[in-house]
Amino acid sequence: MDALTVQIGEVTHTVEPGIVTAVGVFIVSLVLLRFFRNILLNRMEKISKKTKNDFDDLIIRLLKDIRMSFYLLASLFISLQFVDVPMFLNDAMKIGVLIAAIYYAIRSLQIVIEYFRDKVIEKRLKTDETEDVSFIKLIANIAKYSLWLVGFLLILANMNVDISALIAGMGIGGIAIALAAQNVLGDIFSAFSIYFDKPYKVGDFIIIGDDLGAVDKIGIKTTRIKTLRGEELVVSNQEMTSTRIHNFGKMPHRRIDFAFGVTYQTPAEKMKKIPGIVKDIIESQEMVRFDRAHFKKFGDFSLDFEVVYYVETADYNKYMDTQQAINLAIMEAFEKENIEFAYPTQTIFMEK
Repeated sequence: MDALTVQIGEVTHTVEPGIVTAVGVFIVSLVLLRFFRNILLNRMEKISKKTKNDFDDLIIRLLKDIRMSFYLLASLFISLQFVDVPMFLNDAMKIGVLIAAIYYAIRSLQIVIEYFRDKVIEKRLKTDETEDVSFIKLIANIAKYSLWLVGFLLILANMNVDISALIAGMGIGGIAIALAAQNVLGDIFSAFSIYFDKPYKVGDFIIIGDDLGAVDKIGIKTTRIKTLRGEELVVSNQEMTSTRIHNFGKMPHRRIDFAFGVTYQTPAEKMKKIPGIVKDIIESQEMVRFDRAHFKKFGDFSLDFEVVYYVETADYNKYMDTQQAINLAIMEAFEKENIEFAYPTQTIFMEK
């Protein structure tokens, strides 16, 4: 009992000289922080609402989300600097304030990351509604969760814990994981390459090897392609970046050439009309640019014409619709002119 009385007396003797100053500093600090939170922030919020930029609104909201308990803890810590207290108490208060400050800093940075993530996604979707934004969300999530690791290391460092050995151990563990999952990591890095280089995007019609189809989804590990037969083709991103890709979605227009033949019995006068007939038919189509139509050669069983035109879109279905309309219009025009299409025939001459 006497020993306890002596310890209490030592603590009282240590605290007494500066206790008045400490209490004064605590009250002043708390009043100033409350003034900042309840009055100054409210006025700043009214001003920020009048601006067109919404980033200042975000900053005000982050500051207002800091709870009063943090201001109370910060005021108490500041006041304890003016009084002699046991070392363990001062260190405990220091770590407490540090943990709270790091927590609010990380939460604020995460909200800022989400803000810029949403802005980037909104901008890209305005440019292209079909763009896959999952990769942007992944990068934002990696950045958000990495902040907790940095904060944890900062807390350990301020607690006089040697984090160099911990970081070295994490490095060795990272190497082991990388060796065990090198194929997965290869696909992830390939996803980064696809995102930044953009060799194709969702909706593009591509050919890889013997397979062709439209890109349905670009994921972290794989790219999914909807083939013409209807099934889903799953290809690893690493394979997609290491093979040759024919991307028809990148074409500003599609060049089309086709040929047809008429019979040798067609008069020369009608032969001269054919290029003009074909030109008028092609130019009557939408999103089409006529290039040429020529009597190319004398075939084995037909008089052959060659036609070239451009479809001002890379859409394969649009091209097929246009070609079908042209073919039907040519058939109708040739029927009116009594021009016959040629087909393989043989004429046999017999001598007696």
